[in-house]
Amino acid sequence: MPPATDEARIRTLVEDWAQAVRAKDMDGALADHADDIVIFDAPLPLQAQGMEEYRKSWELFFAHSPGGPGSFEVTGLRIFAGDSVAYGHAILKVLDSEARLTIGLRKQDGEWLVAHEHHSYPLQLDAQA
Repeated sequence: MPPATDEARIRTLVEDWAQAVRAKDMDGALADHADDIVIFDAPLPLQAQGMEEYRKSWELFFAHSPGGPGSFEVTGLRIFAGDSVAYGHAILKVLDSEARLTIGLRKQDGEWLVAHEHHSYPLQLDAQA
């Protein structure tokens, strides 16, 4: 069997991450993330840096999520990979809502690590204003 392409390796990384989030598996949610990760998350704080703050964002999410099927699904994932950096974007289906996901990755010691995550909800403006 030929070795997996970088795009396929990253796709598997993201799918495993989403499965871990659905299972409320903290170790799985943190796996394959750089120690110096920067996250722009939907809830405050506006920006979190480092693994400790990234963990806190998932503690908050897990406290308010039922977990299980349909609780956190990545759809329409597109990945663009170079030799040492990559990015991807997708829609996150979180329960009954949809958010945007953008990730930036870097290759470190031959393995892809998520170095940046951005989760955001679209701002809904009143059409009559």
